[in-house]
Amino acid sequence: MSRRLVNITLDNLDDLPRRCRRCVFWELDPVNGERAVQSGDPGLEKEAWISATLLEWGSCGKIVYVDGVPAGFVLYAPPLYTPRSVAFPTSPVSADAVLLMTAHVIPEFSGGGLGRMLIQGVAKDLTRRGVKAIEAFGDLKWEEPSCVVPAEYLLSVGFKTVRPHLRFPRLRLELKTAVSWREDVEVALERLLGSMSPERALRPV
Repeated sequence: MSRRLVNITLDNLDDLPRRCRRCVFWELDPVNGERAVQSGDPGLEKEAWISATLLEWGSCGKIVYVDGVPAGFVLYAPPLYTPRSVAFPTSPVSADAVLLMTAHVIPEFSGGGLGRMLIQGVAKDLTRRGVKAIEAFGDLKWEEPSCVVPAEYLLSVGFKTVRPHLRFPRLRLELKTAVSWREDVEVALERLLGSMSPERALRPV
C-alpha cells in the first residue's frame, strides 16, 4: 500500500470530496458564504480562494493518496485568510499561529494513521516557513463530518487546549512537538534497519 502526500493546487482541487470541494464555510464570512450557497457558485468561490491564497501566501492544503486514490485532506491558512474564524467564541487565533481550518479522512481509510500523517505534513511545511504553531477550533460535540474538526482528534495528534469552551475550544500545537514525531520515527527505523542483515532489510514485504 503506497501513501503519497501532496500540496493542494488548482490541478488537484477536484480530488476533494464533492461536499468539501463546494464548501466555503471558512473561506467566506457568514453573510457572503450564505449568499454564495443560495445564489452564487460556491465551487467557483472555493477555487478563487485557493488561487489567491497560493499566490499571496503559499501552500494552504494537502491531500493524501493511498494507492493513487484520494483518501483525505487538510486545509490551513493564516486567520487573515479565514473570515469565518472571527465568528467563533474562542477567537482570535494567536498572532504567531496558522489556523488549521478543516481536515477529513475518507471513512474507508480511517484508522490507518492518515490523520496524523496529514498534520505532520502541515507541521513540516509550516516549520520550514518559520511558523511557530498551528491552532484550530475543535468541536467537543462532533457527531458527523463537518467543517469543524473534532476536538478529540486534535487532542489525539498533540494539540493542547489554550482557550476552553463548552463546544468550540481553541487548541494549539507547538510545531517543535510535531516535528519530533518524525525524528522519533526516523531514529526507530535506523535502529531497526541497523539490527537487520542487508538481505533481510531489503526483502519485499
